[in-house]
Amino acid sequence: MTALLMDVGNSRIKWGVLDGGAVRRTGHIAQSKIRDEGLGALTSKLPRRVDTALVSNVAGPGFATRLSGVVGMHCGVEVHFARSERQACGIVNGYRQPRRLGVDRWVAMIGAWNEIQDAVVVVDAGTALTIDAIDSTGRHCGGQIMPGVGLMAASLADETSDIPLIQKRPSSPARDMSMFGGSTTAAVAHGTLNAVAGAVERAADVLQEYGEAPAVILTGGDASRILKSLGCEAIHRPHLVLQGLARILEDHQ
Repeated sequence: MTALLMDVGNSRIKWGVLDGGAVRRTGHIAQSKIRDEGLGALTSKLPRRVDTALVSNVAGPGFATRLSGVVGMHCGVEVHFARSERQACGIVNGYRQPRRLGVDRWVAMIGAWNEIQDAVVVVDAGTALTIDAIDSTGRHCGGQIMPGVGLMAASLADETSDIPLIQKRPSSPARDMSMFGGSTTAAVAHGTLNAVAGAVERAADVLQEYGEAPAVILTGGDASRILKSLGCEAIHRPHLVLQGLARILEDHQ
């Protein structure tokens, strides 16, 4: 079976094809390009011959309806949408109302648990940064949501008179004295990056205090930058949501 897997976020859409048990032919497109050029800018990049399609969507029901029609017609298949559940693929949802957990977080956790099979901190570093903790039994302990690196910097520029919107992000790790910027731009860049890195490290530390030895897995657009600033070992999985979708499909075969 071949399957089109799609991770639909607020800033961009990622996709891949599950073929022979592996996710291949991955790609991505910015949501801004779709707004400017229409969904044809997406479908022109997608395969036509697949057996099914499974989507993780956080861009709203209206976009899901449009996407389902266009992609379904392009690929000639019914488009299915993942949803957060109380329990699936070895993990138990920690929300009192499981459906209220963002589906991208749920699917990313499934992807992480499928790989680690042990305690893990799952970090999705996009427009917002989410941190979810899973213990060694597969129980989701809950999560945290905070502004991502770019959103923090934008809020400082919007809400102050003297702090500019930074365009350039630091490319080198800021774990030593270099974290103290010698300009306002550098101070914002390193401050926002270290804020999110510190939150990730704290989440791992708390799990350790409760007797777990968690792995840390990062995904999302800012994952590679955050990875360099962490004081703990971490794994970068750019296609973690696609990996989770693949696991869900395998579970339903």
